[in-house]
Amino acid sequence: MVGKRIEKLRKAKGLSQEHLAKTLGISRPTFALIEQGKRDLSISQAKELAGLFGMTLGDFLAGKKPLKVVLKKEREVKKNKEIRINVPQRNIEKFKEVLLYILQKAGAKPNIGETALYKLLYFIDFDFYEKYEEQLIGATYIKNKYGPTPVEFEKIIKDMEKKKEIERIKSKYFTREQKKYIPLRKSDLSKLKDARELDHINDVLNRLSDKNAKELTEYSHQDVPWVTAKVGEPLEYEAVFYRTPKTSVRNYDKL
Repeated sequence: MVGKRIEKLRKAKGLSQEHLAKTLGISRPTFALIEQGKRDLSISQAKELAGLFGMTLGDFLAGKKPLKVVLKKEREVKKNKEIRINVPQRNIEKFKEVLLYILQKAGAKPNIGETALYKLLYFIDFDFYEKYEEQLIGATYIKNKYGPTPVEFEKIIKDMEKKKEIERIKSKYFTREQKKYIPLRKSDLSKLKDARELDHINDVLNRLSDKNAKELTEYSHQDVPWVTAKVGEPLEYEAVFYRTPKTSVRNYDKL
């Protein structure tokens, strides 16, 4: 039953009925009827929900599970047509320290909620790859309605919460509810490869951390890796080399 599946996915993401109702442009009672199976879901609404849950429309309608993230010392593999992301430990540790550094530098800004964090991490990763043809964090990002989303994020956050490294809170930015994260320790910058990586992170924060979630989402929607990906599918790092001047950060004239 589609309604029950939506309810299960919503609760797994920690989202309220009101939040998803606003996303679909309907009232909460109307959304409740959809979950109860008393009201049909339109194709456009199904597309939006699929993107929000990190799935293709086909997988969502077929009742398949979202991307599964496993924090292990393995490479990414595909099994039974289900994408399974296996994250090397070194990437996990670097992800944590970069996230903590972002929160130390910009997390107190009222505009920096979870959606904005997703975009800052994305541009840190993909801009670095365009500049130096190397990975900084090397996280896996999927395409959804609100722009690139790091699939490792939720698992890593839960691990950091258990270790008392971070605290997740809810707040309001104007009239919208947002999730914010409070760092409970300083970042360990020794996890970075060199000063070049720190300079790059600071550059991205200086350029983008004053933008709100909507502005960052709109900006990410102009980026070639997002444009060329399918909803619910991973974004390709190599696509940065086909960026337009709107989002490109590399000076190709000097090559």
